[in-house]
Amino acid sequence: MIIQKILFNLIAFTLFVIFFLKMIKKNDTTYIDILIMQFIGIAINFIELISGANPNLVLYIIIYSFSLIIPCIILFVETKKGFLFPEILNIAIAKFFIIKGDTETAKKYILNLIDKYPNSYLGHKQLAQIYEEQEKYTNAIDEYVRAIEINTKDYNSYYKIAGFLKELNKNEEAINMLNDLLKKKPDYLDASLLLGDILYMEERFKEATSVYSDALKYNPGNYEIYYNLGMVYTRLNDFQKAKEYYETAAEINSLLYSAKFSLAQIAMIYGDLEEAKRLFMECLTSENMESGAYYYLAQICMLKGEKEKAIDYINVAIELDSKIYKKIEGQAMFAPIIKRIRVPNLNDTLNITKSEKISIKEEKTQKHLEDTYYLVNKLNNNDLKMMKNMKNNQIENKKEDIKQKEKE
Repeated sequence: MIIQKILFNLIAFTLFVIFFLKMIKKNDTTYIDILIMQFIGIAINFIELISGANPNLVLYIIIYSFSLIIPCIILFVETKKGFLFPEILNIAIAKFFIIKGDTETAKKYILNLIDKYPNSYLGHKQLAQIYEEQEKYTNAIDEYVRAIEINTKDYNSYYKIAGFLKELNKNEEAINMLNDLLKKKPDYLDASLLLGDILYMEERFKEATSVYSDALKYNPGNYEIYYNLGMVYTRLNDFQKAKEYYETAAEINSLLYSAKFSLAQIAMIYGDLEEAKRLFMECLTSENMESGAYYYLAQICMLKGEKEKAIDYINVAIELDSKIYKKIEGQAMFAPIIKRIRVPNLNDTLNITKSEKISIKEEKTQKHLEDTYYLVNKLNNNDLKMMKNMKNNQIENKKEDIKQKEKE
């Protein structure tokens, strides 16, 4: 037991000397915290050694934790991971203040750390995150750039910078940043999705299909990629391909009602009212799609001559989203029932929508499908009118021929 205590003191004293020399070399008093902790452990153990008494379990744990375990962990992290104890301590304190909501005090600790250690990778990363929370995106970019200079394999910082460039409407710079990132790490899914999003919003749909297709090679079972490909092919008016991708996305994730909603819209374009109805009925369980689903179900009922059902559906749709009333006011389809539709209070902003907000990209995609449906429907109606006019003209011509023959 005595030999064990002597050996313990030798190891603990060696660690004490190592951290003391670190403090002198780096001129950083932060290491005093470790030295005090070690001193307490060594002192208690030395007293026990002199007195010959055996410490109780709690004291035993304190001695070994303060003198050996914690210093060894810190030394391992510094040696193997390259992070210094002052970095870890200051960032831990900063995170404590961030949790309390005091980001300014947290920032002071990090700035103090960076002042002492300009190449502190953890310091620059933490400062960037503080600026991000404060929505100071230009400052955040500067700190993430500094983090990349210190650690060139910090792919997350590349991704973060691209996201901020997008927020600052510097889309071309964001695209270049993401292309460079994907050359370094082609399987980075979030980077591919962000690049695809930006290209979609820039209406560079063919480039977006290429990005999503490349991402699919590394993530073959990811429903988000299939769904995004469906949206891009929708904008390219390749509804058959879009349908295939939406179906795959919905098959992988049965709760992806936005894909089912788009599939229902495509069914409307193709005139498959029963399939559209089935899919829209499924979408009623989703807050995201509920109001739109009721709106389309009302249209389907009007096309089938089921006016009473249509009134019920459209009234529920308007209750969920008052903007729908403005949508139907000018539509000839709803003219026969417009007087029986409840007029909402359009000034009531609370009733704009009860559903969760869908992304701008999804909104644009659904609007494109809606516009396409109305265009197809209009063309079909024009064709019917032309056929009817042609038939009437033929009848009139026949009547004229008969009259002419009778005169002869």
